[in-house]
Amino acid sequence: MATAAPMDAVSRPLVGVVIGDPCGVGPEVVAKAWASGRLHAVCRPVLIGSAAAMRQAIQIAGLTASVRVVAGPEDILDSSDVLDIIDSGALAPADITPGFDNAACGLAVATWLDEADRLARAGRLGATVMGPISAEAMSMAGVLDRVINVKPGESYLLLASGPLRVAHLTDHLPLRDVSALIMAELITRALHQLDAVLRQWGIAQPRIAVAGFNPHAKGLEDETQIAPGVAQARAEGVDVVGPVSPDTVFRQGIEGRYDLILAMYHDQGHIAIKTWGFSGNIALVVGPPYVHVTVAHGTAYDIVGRGVADPSMLRNAILTAASLAAGRGFASLA
Repeated sequence: MATAAPMDAVSRPLVGVVIGDPCGVGPEVVAKAWASGRLHAVCRPVLIGSAAAMRQAIQIAGLTASVRVVAGPEDILDSSDVLDIIDSGALAPADITPGFDNAACGLAVATWLDEADRLARAGRLGATVMGPISAEAMSMAGVLDRVINVKPGESYLLLASGPLRVAHLTDHLPLRDVSALIMAELITRALHQLDAVLRQWGIAQPRIAVAGFNPHAKGLEDETQIAPGVAQARAEGVDVVGPVSPDTVFRQGIEGRYDLILAMYHDQGHIAIKTWGFSGNIALVVGPPYVHVTVAHGTAYDIVGRGVADPSMLRNAILTAASLAAGRGFASLA
């Protein structure tokens, strides 16, 4: 297939891609994304994980690329025909059980995520991407806490689907608990963090909207916490409006009125994103001192080994990570 001419190495950041749980479709979608010919035009990708899993994935996907183990990001060939991978030996090939969870793979994924984090914090990677993982396998290994967690006031989950981008003030919490967490100070702090990271990613003048918590943004939380928090952030220089009725604000985001919408809880944002367009969605964690992107789907054990896994989310995650790390804003993923 025809590919765009690559940028120079300086504008193509090094992107570390953790292959995900090798018992799932992670290695397959990674191999397919690599073979698309689109990655090397905008970044210098390097995989982190199991070389054996990647060789098997290449066979499953019917590709002709080869796998090459490297010691670090600086040693890559930077070729779309060769999958460079950092394999620290965290997983024995015999421990891969396609389609089924096991603790060995959960522990290996945690190790690979730690390796990616260390490389990024040392400045050896410009961004990291996490393939689909199994929370069950990581729980079996007792390492689920090693995934970068979303913590109100410290980090935020951000989902993107085309023009619609939604950050979440809170994530996996019961609705009865969300109400108590919605505080003006937390709203203001989140808006400053999100405004700063959008500017760092290349959006010069971010436009942000805050979704209301109650129907039509009329309720105690909206009036006593969200509105004052928004007003304070606006007085301090953030271009933000809200609370906006949650039944209209996401449509306004799709129409391009805002660069980002701050939702109050998990399903408020996820339903909008997944209804607008599921295939190709990506997720980011705002909080770490580097760009960290992941896919919005799981291990898909039911189709492992069939060669039919859709690589669009993983491909888009890598393209977006590269664009944001280079300060070019959100990538055009058409």
